[in-house]
Amino acid sequence: MFKKKLIRYLLLLKATFNNESESNKEMLKTFYLYSKGEADKKDLQIANNQLKELLKDLGFGLLTSLPFSPITIPFILKLSKRYNVDIIPEWFKDSMK
Repeated sequence: MFKKKLIRYLLLLKATFNNESESNKEMLKTFYLYSKGEADKKDLQIANNQLKELLKDLGFGLLTSLPFSPITIPFILKLSKRYNVDIIPEWFKDSMK
């Protein structure tokens, strides 16, 4: 039951990331750069705040109550890989080539 719910939430997050808004683009770019060790703390804080707002809008109340440290993003990505849900949109992957 938990697995199905988690997969549903990951798919909802994926659908939200697919929205090509400027704020989503910047947020995903920052997280991508962070994964390579190239993001600065100020940009990471802005991206975390954007993600926090998205999660609030999606009803992820528990996640928004957690302090958003940089470890949260890799955790979400790891969960998505574990359940075979690619949450990073194709438009973003294409833009980083």
